[in-house]
Amino acid sequence: MKMILLRKFRVLILMVFLIACSMHIMIDLLPKLERHGNSGCSCSHTPSEEPQSWAKQGWPNKHTLRILQDFSNEPNSNVSSHSLEKIPATGDKTQAVRRLEHYGQRVDKKRQFIQDATLTKSMPVKGSRLLALYEHPLYKRSLPPLTDEDTLFNVNTDIRFDPKAAEDQAWNTEGNIDEFSPTGELTADSYPNWLRFHIGINRYELYSRHNPVIDALLKDLVTQRITSVAMKSGGTQLKLIMTFQNYGQALFKPMKQTREQETPPDFFYFSDFERHNAEIAAFHLDKILDFRRVPPVAGRLVNMTKEIRDVTRDKKLWRTFFISPANNVCFYGECSYYCSTEHALCGKPDQIEGSLAAFLPDLALAKRKTWRNPWRRSYHKRKKAEWEVDPDYCEEVKQTPPYDSGTRLLDIMDMTIFDFLMGNMDRHHYETFEKFGNETFIIHLDNGRGFGKHSHDEMSILVPLSQCCRVRKSTRLRLQLLAKEEYKLSVLMAESLVRDRLSPILIQPHLDAMDRRLRRVLNVLSECIEKEGYSYVVEDDLQGDQGSDPANTGQRQSEAHLPEVNISCLEVEACWKGLDIEKQCNDFSCTDA
Repeated sequence: MKMILLRKFRVLILMVFLIACSMHIMIDLLPKLERHGNSGCSCSHTPSEEPQSWAKQGWPNKHTLRILQDFSNEPNSNVSSHSLEKIPATGDKTQAVRRLEHYGQRVDKKRQFIQDATLTKSMPVKGSRLLALYEHPLYKRSLPPLTDEDTLFNVNTDIRFDPKAAEDQAWNTEGNIDEFSPTGELTADSYPNWLRFHIGINRYELYSRHNPVIDALLKDLVTQRITSVAMKSGGTQLKLIMTFQNYGQALFKPMKQTREQETPPDFFYFSDFERHNAEIAAFHLDKILDFRRVPPVAGRLVNMTKEIRDVTRDKKLWRTFFISPANNVCFYGECSYYCSTEHALCGKPDQIEGSLAAFLPDLALAKRKTWRNPWRRSYHKRKKAEWEVDPDYCEEVKQTPPYDSGTRLLDIMDMTIFDFLMGNMDRHHYETFEKFGNETFIIHLDNGRGFGKHSHDEMSILVPLSQCCRVRKSTRLRLQLLAKEEYKLSVLMAESLVRDRLSPILIQPHLDAMDRRLRRVLNVLSECIEKEGYSYVVEDDLQGDQGSDPANTGQRQSEAHLPEVNISCLEVEACWKGLDIEKQCNDFSCTDA
């Protein structure tokens, strides 16, 4: 009898053990089955429940990524890895495009706030002031003929993608059936939009005025499925590198302040928040000024659970996620400032706004040179920079390469005006593409500390302009144009920003502040012209004279008293349109022309 009871007890223990093992196996397999069954879903967990994948799913397997591109002004912070990209075959090109559109539509349907009403805002309307601006002759100047030395990449249209050339075929079976694999040839015209953006970069601009690829790229930033997230090294505040299904990448800056909040008056400029809406607004302002030196930026509402936590391979980032007392999903990451539980980024309940800035080409493919801004601030609580105490500081800069020749000093003046209109005091470095040498534009990166105070105009930002008294004629003409009522800068900005998915991007006081600051810039230029003379201050780039020497001040001062004799057709048309606010058409009258 005792033996029978003992055997029954052993059988019972064995059954309990088998049941426990079966439950553990099911718990481990359930998240993977859900992921395969709902690969296109971006819906969030109910904030009140702790998703099982946190503890049961285990750490996800590493997957291959293409070479990560760098968006910083610190080349040593570039993150990279080596892998192949999944590219659709030529024969399945139409089907691949339909798939991309299908998944973009499914993502949109999951987000109530970006439905058809928002999409209609992105459609141009008749009578648009923005369209009228881009039809103005000042916005129709053509570039010089481009040679191979003037383009960042030389594309050979005869080259086709050969999948047999790949050594590592692990990606072929990785992921799910919704992702694409290169099974044939791909022409240059069928490249993803981020790659077409890179190919279009040249010596004079990041992108052309009416390039349809930019609008398509902005749409990709909002609709493409996020497949991987990692923290970006370097910098003072948290930034995330996001990789999309088409292997494009963007820098994500999450929302830290509401639209109505201003920078506290006791904050130093180097400890100010980096605002996601400032990055978005900076891109639109740069385009309206016709600089086109800011990479494309779009706003996106991101699901912190599905699109960050569940796809990240960064353990340091993953471990900072938690549920707040208000039942919201939060995380804080790792950085120098504001990366702690007290400064956590929390969703509502797990949705968070952010800006996505398209990456520039990888440094391994297109090297960039980092330059210290001559008017860099001290970044110290008590010390002042040399330019703040020396009124003749610009004369020293003019004698120093690359500012002693070429257009670099004029580029600094453009950047100064751009920063002043935004109220951005954080311009410590800038970058250029190494291939183009010193005869190229400045890339306007990292604009997150703009639009912090609409009630204050920081005049110290304009010191480079007031000290050097130099500006391009085309820049001054556009500023005068944007000061006119029919092309009012604030109205144009409002019309441009309404196309973004996170609209409104700026509140009205920030828009009004730009009009006020624009008048201040024109006043500074008027004072410079009155003091130094028109010919010394205004560099005539409309005649193609871009190789002048800003250091030759003696010659310029003698020329300041000579009348202008060569009047371009563009100037005549500008005068007809009423651009002669002061001395612009000083050698002829509109009636005589």
